[in-house]
Amino acid sequence: MTSVSTHILDTSAGRPAPGVAVTLEVRTGAEGPWTPHGGSATDQDGRCKDLPALPDPTTHARLHFDVAPYLARHARPAERGPRDAFFPEVAVVFTVTPGEHFHVPLLLNPFGYSVYRGS
Repeated sequence: MTSVSTHILDTSAGRPAPGVAVTLEVRTGAEGPWTPHGGSATDQDGRCKDLPALPDPTTHARLHFDVAPYLARHARPAERGPRDAFFPEVAVVFTVTPGEHFHVPLLLNPFGYSVYRGS
């Protein structure tokens, strides 16, 4: 079984980011079309543990994080304006090896983000 999990840490607040919508898409082949495969939202610990297993023969997966609503709720007054989030969404594409687990954490702040393959 090939599986995906993620979590989000708000590095500007030093804590997890709950309530962020996350969608998962899959494709077969580098040029194949993206197919919606599931979605969830981060829990109080910023984790999204209930994404569905990836179907065979998935070669690429994409996690889409809708971070704008979370950032707007947690913006400091100096950060508010016509655009509460410099990056309103984050899309992470990664290659898939069948049978492995992929944990893809997102480190988020109002003006930047970083991702990595976790364990």
